Amino acid sequence: MPIFSCEEAINEFEVLTRDAERVQQDTLKRILELNANAEYLKHFGLNGRTDVQSYKSCIPLCVHSDLEPYIQRIADGDSSPLLTGEPITSLSLSSGTTQGKPKFVPFTDELLENTLQISQTSYAFRNREYPIGKGKKALQFVYSSKQVETKGGIHATTATTNLYKRPRYKEGMKDMQTQCCSPDEVVFSPDFNQSLYCHLLYGLIYSDEIQQVFAPFAHSLVGAFQRFEEVWEDLCADIRDGVLSEKITVPSIREAVAKILKPNPELADSIQKKCMSLSNWYGVIPALWPNAKYVYGIMTGSMEPYLNKLRHYAGQLPLISADYGASEGWVGANISPTVPPEQVTYAVLPQTGYFEFIPLEKSKAEEMENSASIHYIESDPVGLTEVEIGKIYEVVMTTFGGLYRYRLGDVVKIAGFHNSTPELQFICRRSLVLSINIDKNTEKDLQLAVEEAAKLLEAEKVEIMDFTSSIEKSSDPGRYVIFWELSSDANEDVLQSCANCLDLAFLDAGYLGSRKIKTIGPLELRILKKGTFKEILDHFLTLGGAVSQFKTPRFVNPLNNKVLQILKSNTTKSYFSTAYGL
Repeated sequence: MPIFSCEEAINEFEVLTRDAERVQQDTLKRILELNANAEYLKHFGLNGRTDVQSYKSCIPLCVHSDLEPYIQRIADGDSSPLLTGEPITSLSLSSGTTQGKPKFVPFTDELLENTLQISQTSYAFRNREYPIGKGKKALQFVYSSKQVETKGGIHATTATTNLYKRPRYKEGMKDMQTQCCSPDEVVFSPDFNQSLYCHLLYGLIYSDEIQQVFAPFAHSLVGAFQRFEEVWEDLCADIRDGVLSEKITVPSIREAVAKILKPNPELADSIQKKCMSLSNWYGVIPALWPNAKYVYGIMTGSMEPYLNKLRHYAGQLPLISADYGASEGWVGANISPTVPPEQVTYAVLPQTGYFEFIPLEKSKAEEMENSASIHYIESDPVGLTEVEIGKIYEVVMTTFGGLYRYRLGDVVKIAGFHNSTPELQFICRRSLVLSINIDKNTEKDLQLAVEEAAKLLEAEKVEIMDFTSSIEKSSDPGRYVIFWELSSDANEDVLQSCANCLDLAFLDAGYLGSRKIKTIGPLELRILKKGTFKEILDHFLTLGGAVSQFKTPRFVNPLNNKVLQILKSNTTKSYFSTAYGL
C-alpha cells in the first residue's frame, strides 16, 4: 500500500475542485456505466445513457421508501443487478427511521473508498495545522454493533461496524497515523460498558503515544469522560497491580488486555496525582494525554449542546468537527480545522458522488414564527456548481452504491466556495422531529408512537384530540416530552402506562441504545387543558398567518418560547416513563 502523503492529498483536492462541474459530469458517467444493467435504472428507461440531461429527465427524485422494495429483495437473497451492476453483499443499518423501524442502505466497496478519500482529505488539512507524529496512536471511543444476517444471507450492521470490519479501512487509518489504540476485541465487544472501560484503560497505558482523541459523536466523548469520573480509581488500581478488574467479564477482552497490562505503579501514581489536582475535571484530556493535538468528532446539529461540556474536559485543546456524511454516503470534508464547530463548513468532494440541491424557501408565517416545523417551498434541483451563497437547499445524492437522485433530507446553507466546489453549513435534518444525541425520530415515528399508546385509552373511551412534542434539555440527561390534549379525563394508571408505551414505541437504534445506557432520560407525557391547541392557533393568527395555512406543529423548537409557554401553562398532569427502569 503506498505511503499516504498529506501534500499529495491536498494537491489532488485542489485539482478536482478547480473544475467541479466537469468532475461531476465524469463522476455521473462513471456511476451510470458501472450500474448500467441495474434494474432500477432500466425501469425508468435510461437505456444506457450517461449524460446529465438524460439522467435528470428519466430518473425521478426518490426517498428511502421508494427503494425499499429493491433493498428488501437484496436482503431476501436476490443476487440479480437491482440497484448496482455488481451484487450487494453488505447492508448498513441506518440510525434514521421511516416507518418506525431502522432502515437498510447498501454498503459497497465504493463507499469504503469514498470514506478513505474524505478521511484523507480532511486529515491532510488537519495535519497541516496540527501535525501528528509518525507511529502515534489515537484514543478512539468506537463501538461495533451486532451483525445480523438477513433471510437471504446478507450481512447487516451499522456503517461504522461495516468499516471497522474491513482490513482495507484499518490499513488506511493506520497509514494516516490514526490507528486506534484499542484492539478489535475491545471495539467489537458485545458489552458497551466493558468496551468503554477498556478504551479508557488502553488510552491510559499508551498515554504518551496518544496524539488525538476521537469519537463519532460529541455526546460519545462527553459520555466517555463522565464515565471516567466514576471509574478512574478502578483504572488506576488495574494499572498499579497489572490485573484487570473483575467487572470485565468478556473472555476475549480479558485475553487481549492480559497481553499488555503489566504492573506499573509509577503510571498509576501519576494518573492519580493528575486526577486529584483537577478542578471539577476541567482539562482532564490534556492532563492525562499531554501529547494530544485535538479532540475530533461530529459536533454539529444535535451535537452542539454537548460542546460546552466537551470544552470543559478538553481545556485548551482544539475541538474539530468531523466530516459530513450519512449512512447513505459522504457529502463533504472539513478543510478548515481551526474554525470552531459552531461555524464549521464542509467542502463537497466532487468525485465521491453526483450531487444536486433543491432550493428551499420558508413561508413568511414560518419565518416569523422561527418554527422548527419545516414546510418549505421547493424549486427544481440545481447542480453542484449552480448553488448560490447564502441560500438554503436540501441535498440530493447519486452514489456508486445504488442510490439515484436520493433525497438525503438534510438542509444546508451555502457558506462559500473553495475553487468551484461549494462549502456547506449543516442546518438541520429536514424531517427530523425528535433528537437529543444520536437518536433520530421523525414526525412519522412520533405519529406511530402516539397511535400505539392511544390504544390503551380505548377502554376508557378517551380520545387524543391533538398532540405535539418537544425536547427538554434543562436537566441532564435530556428527554422527550409528549403533549396530549384529551377528550376527557383518564385513569392515572392508564396514563402512566401510556407514558411507558410511548417510550418503548420509539424503535430508532440511537434512541434505544441511549435509553438503555441512560444518556437520554425517561420520556415525559404531559396532559393539557382543553383548548390548548386553539390557543396555539390564535397565537399563529396574531403573527399574520391564515387558518388555511395552520398545521399543528408536531415538534416545538426549544427556542420557540411563546408556544412552549402556552404548553407549559396549560399542563395539568405529568407522567414519567418507567419502561427502562428508574
